[in-house]
Amino acid sequence: MSLSESVREGSRIALSRVLSQVENSTPAGKQVLDELFPYTGKAHKIGITGPPGSGKSTLVNALARQLRTLENQPRVAIIAVDPTSPFSGGAILGDRVRMLDLQGDPGIFIRSMASRGALGGLATQTEALSQVFDAAGYDFILIETVGAGQSEVDIVNLAHTTIVVDVPGLGDDIQSIKAGILEIADILVVNKADRPGADQSLRYLKSMIEMGYRPLASSAGKHRLAEAMPNLNMPELDEQLSLWIPPVLKTIARDSEGIESLVGEVLKHQKFLKETGRWQLKEAWTLREIVRKRIEGSLVLDFFQQLPVALLDKTMDDVINRKVSPASAVEILLTYNRNRNQTHYSE
Repeated sequence: MSLSESVREGSRIALSRVLSQVENSTPAGKQVLDELFPYTGKAHKIGITGPPGSGKSTLVNALARQLRTLENQPRVAIIAVDPTSPFSGGAILGDRVRMLDLQGDPGIFIRSMASRGALGGLATQTEALSQVFDAAGYDFILIETVGAGQSEVDIVNLAHTTIVVDVPGLGDDIQSIKAGILEIADILVVNKADRPGADQSLRYLKSMIEMGYRPLASSAGKHRLAEAMPNLNMPELDEQLSLWIPPVLKTIARDSEGIESLVGEVLKHQKFLKETGRWQLKEAWTLREIVRKRIEGSLVLDFFQQLPVALLDKTMDDVINRKVSPASAVEILLTYNRNRNQTHYSE
């Protein structure tokens, strides 16, 4: 039996091996990922994001436990992205410690991964790992982003449902409603709701939702969707967007308070996505983003591989010595590459 077949048959050992190979971008990992891809597209991917200290890991822990109590006892995978040290390149991967009580459940698989310097709250291979879990038959994939507060918005390109976690007492009231992080929310959660100021945070978030602060209803959001789905009917999209208003919930994840209501809203959103066709839209958008990012990565790698080391070093020395501006340096290197390619093709 091949490794990909073992993964689909439910072998946790095979799954662990494949996840490591995929995360490290090995040739074997790429081959297995290609073999597994036709079996993806069924799992409900749930992103959990928010500032450090908001209790995301505890919320994920409680959410996974609650999902397992559903009637069909769905299998749950957890991908927890931890920040990487810019000096040592290491990461604590502390979510395995925080979620010890889940590790005895055969229906839950926890995978921590280092961000390895990637921006946007996710690691480079987070999406690839989610594909492996999807093909392995996991019903829900919980993806916890790096806690950065306002910039970890890449999760919206991967998750079907995005949960944004806020917590009372982190700063001024405007902090919780800044553009970017709020706009991506399908569900808003005020965690640690036993703290002073929880009701005030709840009111601010609800007021912003009532003001019609909808992400994809913006012109920029519509433009991105139009690129992903050229045949998309925009009037129909406007009607669909107006049907889902992000709920704002209070939770105390440490005590599992409010988690049952949170799961209920997640299932409502899942139903909404499938009934309105938004599930397919999100899948198309995600796959388009995957291809685009991989093209960008390959082009950057090829670009530097084709540059003579001496030219790159000299150009950088000129920048460091203030002889050439960074913008001019980029143009010098791009011009060299263009001329080289033109000469190559003319031959």
